[in-house]
Amino acid sequence: MRNIKLTIEYDGKEFNGWQKQPNKLNIQGTIEQAIKQITGEEIELLASGRTDAGVHAIGQVANFKTNSNIPIEKIPIAINTNLKKSIRIKKAEEVDEKFHSRLSCKRKTYRYVINNSNCESAIYRNLETYIPFKLDIEKMQEAAKLFEGEHDFKAFKASGTSSKSSVRKIYKAEVTKQNNNRIYIELTSNGFLYNMVRIIAGTLVEVGEGKITPESITEIIDSKNREKAGKTLPARGLFLLKVEYD
Repeated sequence: MRNIKLTIEYDGKEFNGWQKQPNKLNIQGTIEQAIKQITGEEIELLASGRTDAGVHAIGQVANFKTNSNIPIEKIPIAINTNLKKSIRIKKAEEVDEKFHSRLSCKRKTYRYVINNSNCESAIYRNLETYIPFKLDIEKMQEAAKLFEGEHDFKAFKASGTSSKSSVRKIYKAEVTKQNNNRIYIELTSNGFLYNMVRIIAGTLVEVGEGKITPESITEIIDSKNREKAGKTLPARGLFLLKVEYD
């Protein structure tokens, strides 16, 4: 039995998230069907974590067990042939049988993309969130640093999360402005709560608008009160950038 690790890119706009569910187009089920077509096996594809409806990935990781003897270098091509163009298998690797995409994961990085120009994009409208008024990037950068470290992020999770603990460690929180007036909010953590990145991004936008001061971020974290944090930004601007393993 082989254990195959896949690195996956997808445009999430037409999918109802990663998780397999009846009568709804989802990424997990779509890839599982493509694998069945080339191996003849009913497999379970285990991801590093679920992404919600409309969320994208550049470096999602998933693994599955197979008895197939297809050469490892041919697996991405074979699966992609049976997939929608909005999902691509970028890489396949044969890994130790104990490897588990979610349980073995040490760090994940998400990126939130904001178009802060004077005009919404026709081409990239499903890959970013448009905010027309100028944001104070320096204040957003100052506020972002206060998210770093281990904290109880209860104020930054949506209701409906199944996590028992809301304590997470953010290794890096950065806000950068690109030459094309896009703002990237990037967070690297040992784990994320439901909608945590989108709520942190929404809070940083309110800092950029001047509605929240950078210094108040610590108070919001300590409050553990969702109502104190900013709004949840739309799914379309969120990307799972990479998943790291030791």
